[in-house]
Amino acid sequence: MNDAAPSSPASDGKRRVTGQGIQTRGEAHGHHRDVSGGWLRPAVFGAMDGLVTNVSLIAGVGGAGVHATAIVVTGLAGLAAGAFSMATGEFVSVSSQNELIAAEVSREQHELEHHPEAERRELAAVFRRSGVDAELADRVARQVSNRPEAALRMHVREELGVDHLELPSPYVAAGASLLTFAVGALIPLLPFLIGFSSLTATLVMAGVFAFVGGGMVSRVTNRPFWFGALRQLVLAAGAAGLTYAIGTAVGASIH
Repeated sequence: MNDAAPSSPASDGKRRVTGQGIQTRGEAHGHHRDVSGGWLRPAVFGAMDGLVTNVSLIAGVGGAGVHATAIVVTGLAGLAAGAFSMATGEFVSVSSQNELIAAEVSREQHELEHHPEAERRELAAVFRRSGVDAELADRVARQVSNRPEAALRMHVREELGVDHLELPSPYVAAGASLLTFAVGALIPLLPFLIGFSSLTATLVMAGVFAFVGGGMVSRVTNRPFWFGALRQLVLAAGAAGLTYAIGTAVGASIH
């Protein structure tokens, strides 16, 4: 028979943050990767968009039969325009989303201040829907409601599905988009910048990077390498092929 005193709920739930993640009662748990979308989504989107956009642009003007100098100028213009457009779009998008959340949080805070009992009953109902019995749900809701910040955070999580204290930064999103788009858009230009004047070299290099980049993204998300690699290659090839056909048709009509 175990004579040791039972641990209290407080001690059972005590957590300690360490360099290896969160430890609960001495047991180490691996920490999860950041999935909030603060930088990963715009970075991946920027790199792939830069690559596909510029290889398509270069294929289009190349198909029209223009001089290599015109292709380089077009590619550099596409790089600059696309990078700043992506950064601006991400900044405005994330800022607007954060502003909308802030407005809803303010509204929720007003409800907590002016209708505390109704908000407490609402929180108790949330606990009951999660499987907590009615009496315990009411007790926990009362305890949480006595801490305004904790109550607000929990209401926001349940009603908006976000944590208003851990929102993505519009500056990080914009910076990640600008940088990675520029890197992705530079790849199709490299053959021309180092002296090649063949459109084939650009298409091959872009295809290789699309394949590798798509595969790496799949590995980050625990999907098979080939799945993302082939998907990205097919999408990039489709976009470049379409613009090449358009460029060829327009070039033929002009000439």
